Amino acid sequence: MNRKSKTRRIRPWARTFLESIHEFLTPAIWKYAHAGRGRSKSLRWDTQPLILCLLVMTWCCGDSQAERFETAKGLTTACLVKRRRPGQTVQGFQKALAKLPMPALRAVAAGIRRLLLATLDLSHEGFIAFGCDGSGLLCPRTKDLEKRLDESVKGAAGAPQVWVTALVHLRSGLLWAWHFGKGHNRERSHLRMLLKTLPATALLVADPGFNGYDLARTLTAAGVSFLIRMSGKDRLYTMSTTPLDMATFEEGEVLSWPDDARRAGLPPQRVRLVCIRRRDKRDVWLLTNVLDAKRLTREMAGRYYRQRWENEGLFRTYKQTLKKVKLMSRTVRLVHREAEGSMIATQILLAIGASFLRRDKQANVETGQPQPRTGEPKMPRSSPRKILLALRKVCSGKIGVRDTAFGKQMTEARPERRPNRTSGKVSRVWPGRAPYKAPKPPICRPLPIAVKVLADTLLE
Repeated sequence: MNRKSKTRRIRPWARTFLESIHEFLTPAIWKYAHAGRGRSKSLRWDTQPLILCLLVMTWCCGDSQAERFETAKGLTTACLVKRRRPGQTVQGFQKALAKLPMPALRAVAAGIRRLLLATLDLSHEGFIAFGCDGSGLLCPRTKDLEKRLDESVKGAAGAPQVWVTALVHLRSGLLWAWHFGKGHNRERSHLRMLLKTLPATALLVADPGFNGYDLARTLTAAGVSFLIRMSGKDRLYTMSTTPLDMATFEEGEVLSWPDDARRAGLPPQRVRLVCIRRRDKRDVWLLTNVLDAKRLTREMAGRYYRQRWENEGLFRTYKQTLKKVKLMSRTVRLVHREAEGSMIATQILLAIGASFLRRDKQANVETGQPQPRTGEPKMPRSSPRKILLALRKVCSGKIGVRDTAFGKQMTEARPERRPNRTSGKVSRVWPGRAPYKAPKPPICRPLPIAVKVLADTLLE
């Protein structure tokens, strides 16, 4: 009995594309999406084929939406054989998509987050670490988009753009949540909208664009731990009378209390300042509200901030691998739905790869195969490019939706092993791009004696 049960579980490659889709798009998720659609329904396009066709259009190839729609329509029909056939024209699909409420797509994303939290081991060392960063998505230069969207300040200057702020799980590189909005450098307001999606024991890791007293107070009130890099624009205070020696300082408790908050009668924010010394003399100054140095050590803080590069890897996958540097839709309603659907498709793409590698690792443990060498990441990684190539084979018909060859291709979607980076991330100077300058240390001064009594009273 035990041998038979183990034999069934040690074949992680015996999976099909249809089973992988059903794993993350369960009947409960389709039920919530159908409820979020409300009364705005189409005679030809039901909720399930409409959203599934939108997702497949992100994965398949094509220079225009019409070409991608033809491929997505064929794959949707093959997956939903017993369902009513969807519409035949891209114009009808766009009309039905424009009437689709955004809560229907957000219900799908929320359901996938719950599945990721339940099926994958996201916690490590007492934290579920997430990175946060934003990027701009260019849009076509139509009158409607130029009137209602903000202009881009980088790249194609003057072109309308949509700004996206995304949360990425640092250990696995999985896309967790995102928020779309207008304008440039509005990431802090976007992050406030994303706080409700964070699970318990979440640790938010971000760059100096997310610093500030107001945001730190909001994160602490929401029960979210943060680890944010400081710059020379930040001002901190100490309760001691002697200033800190920034040349030898490693870590210690400080106060974040700007003048505006002090005049408004707001209490100071107790935080811990951590300095990560580097060989290139570009020290990294991090601020966290985890005051216990045993719970979040200096080594852990440095490792978490190095993993923050997963945010850049996600945007590279989204923009370069999936070709989403510029969206194709020409109206505001379709732009928002195309962007939301493409992010859900990216989330499912990365989740499918993580799921297959997790089963492969579990099968190796059960069969007694050798484990990864010391120093390799505990959570396996997959190659988004190889996963996309396997999905495109299904879209083109080279692999059937019920063919187990898809599972074998997914287990082989491992990234290339490269040596550790020894040079800079920028290979050469790009025209129109300002050279990178490392942030300076924050300004840390002793708290004035006249204000010390007020600080003690408010802290108590």
